[in-house]
Amino acid sequence: QSIPFFLAFIGLEFAVSWVQKRKLAGRINDGISSLSLGILSRLPDVLFRSIDLISYIYVWNNHRLFELPWDSPWTWYLTLLGVDFAYYCFHRISHEVNILWAAHQVHHSSEDYNLFTALRQSVLQKYTSWIFNLPMALFIPPSVFAVHLQFNLLYQFWIHTEVVTKLGPLEWILNTPSHHRVHHGRNPYCIDKNYGGTLIIWDRIFGTFEAEDAKVVYGLTHPVNSFDPIMLQLRPLVHIWNMFWATPGFCNKLSVIFKGPGWGPGKPRLGLPEEIPVITGKEVPFNPCVPAYLNCYAVVHFAIIMDLYTGLLGTVTMLSQGTILLRIGFIILSLTSFGLLMENRQDKNHNILEIIRCLVFVAVYKLGHLRSQFSSLGYAYEV
Repeated sequence: QSIPFFLAFIGLEFAVSWVQKRKLAGRINDGISSLSLGILSRLPDVLFRSIDLISYIYVWNNHRLFELPWDSPWTWYLTLLGVDFAYYCFHRISHEVNILWAAHQVHHSSEDYNLFTALRQSVLQKYTSWIFNLPMALFIPPSVFAVHLQFNLLYQFWIHTEVVTKLGPLEWILNTPSHHRVHHGRNPYCIDKNYGGTLIIWDRIFGTFEAEDAKVVYGLTHPVNSFDPIMLQLRPLVHIWNMFWATPGFCNKLSVIFKGPGWGPGKPRLGLPEEIPVITGKEVPFNPCVPAYLNCYAVVHFAIIMDLYTGLLGTVTMLSQGTILLRIGFIILSLTSFGLLMENRQDKNHNILEIIRCLVFVAVYKLGHLRSQFSSLGYAYEV
């Protein structure tokens, strides 16, 4: 239900950016990459129920110590603080433990900073974040928790923008676009700062707050230079796997997994700050030259996939397991193909992949396994 609002605010951001700076707030290739990663991160929810709520309800039903009244305002205030503090703890650990960073880094891989970036999420992150919410299940009703869990995530959408500057006294309490821009920066002063979700008070309390100062350069300290959503999800895990086997000593191998992403034998737990690459201000985002017709092609075909994806979410309870798996497989194939097209590399295998994808689409569409929400567009889609 939030998807139309996300798209509307993205359009508004583009309009405001054009009025302010006479330029758009993002790029087609990076925007498609972010939306692809967002879709990919939600596909497991089509097959499985939310582990956040399932685990929470289990603890509530079997181990709760007492029950706070769901209709008391104080229960809601306490839950707001509890959910946000749990998010701060998980978010901070995700930056400081390598195996968790391997999932979370997906969100930081964009070299743009806009509302598209907010939707750039990891497939794997949700399978560890749920643990941090379980203490609240000992006394806070699941209905109240569920509302605040969604509120916390939705709040964080709007702070991924450059069109909002400072918000005065609110900067002392709330996480704002200015604070979160720092969090997404790869400048040395930005690294491992401003972990808050809705509130910035936890960073101020625990010493991880940093105000926006020098111009922020976004992305990872070592850019990935790819728009392939599968590669963006899996490459960090491959890196950890290779480091694990290349590092001598059992304790060192465990450190590869559980210490910081900058750790190495003989280094502090979080690595050496002086090894963070210096920012010169002349960094250029990964932006391969792509013909205008290819950009148009990618946008049109991505819109079709968005239609099929939202249609899948709306009809999943009426579909067979086989049809659901077929649609998910086709969506993943499509997102991968779009990412490779946007990279426009010399290797032309991505063109062959796209031809195969189109043939598969026509076949499964004719057989009725894929259906648009707009039946009048069926023939146009086949064309």
